[in-house]
Amino acid sequence: MSETAKKLMIAEEVAGRFASKFGDRIISSEVKHWHEGVKKTPINSVWLKIETGILHDAIEELISIDYPHLGVISAVDMIEEIDVLYHMTIFFGSKGSEITVNLMVSVPKENPVVPTISDLIPGAVYSEREKQEMIGVIVEGIPDERGLFLPDDFPEGVYPWRKDDAGIPEDMVKDLWAVGRPEDRPNPHVKPKPEKKKKSEEEPVKDDGKKAPAEEVKPAGEEEPANNEAAEEVKSDDK
Repeated sequence: MSETAKKLMIAEEVAGRFASKFGDRIISSEVKHWHEGVKKTPINSVWLKIETGILHDAIEELISIDYPHLGVISAVDMIEEIDVLYHMTIFFGSKGSEITVNLMVSVPKENPVVPTISDLIPGAVYSEREKQEMIGVIVEGIPDERGLFLPDDFPEGVYPWRKDDAGIPEDMVKDLWAVGRPEDRPNPHVKPKPEKKKKSEEEPVKDDGKKAPAEEVKPAGEEEPANNEAAEEVKSDDK
């Protein structure tokens, strides 16, 4: 990669480069700036919603600017479709110049297919495997289709992150303490929490009949003698 391609860019330039390269295949584009922390560290981000068909090419274009640090691939069930987001940072480690680039594609639930990007960013395969396992996105060309978190006997076609019928059904929800527990073992005793009393039910403060001694009230205008005056009176009495 040439030094020119590695030259630092601002977020607006990055967004503009994608717009020039892909035109109307960029569905939406937004640039955000803010500051974080006591030191007001500048945060720059680009959010691009793109067509699924250009995802692989878009990653290649980003690499031509600067090889990105992949944070994570996330996915959200949007009821009718699934949004898959690729969160990356370019110019990583350049203080004040880092840019977070977020590429998003929406795939229909009846055909939730995205291409793998692991041939361009090898570490992406782990996040891709998670999306296949947890939300049912099909990653085309993924080199490793094994799951990451769910057991081997987990039922096929059930995805923990889905909000529809493909999500975890009620009859699969269990008390974790009961999983694999011998049937002849009694349930653990859980001490019930005491109910909080309402203010109206609180016990009244008991009156023991004793009254606090009343403070001596001095007539208005009468002041206590200063310390030096009291000392002089004591001396005069001694004489």
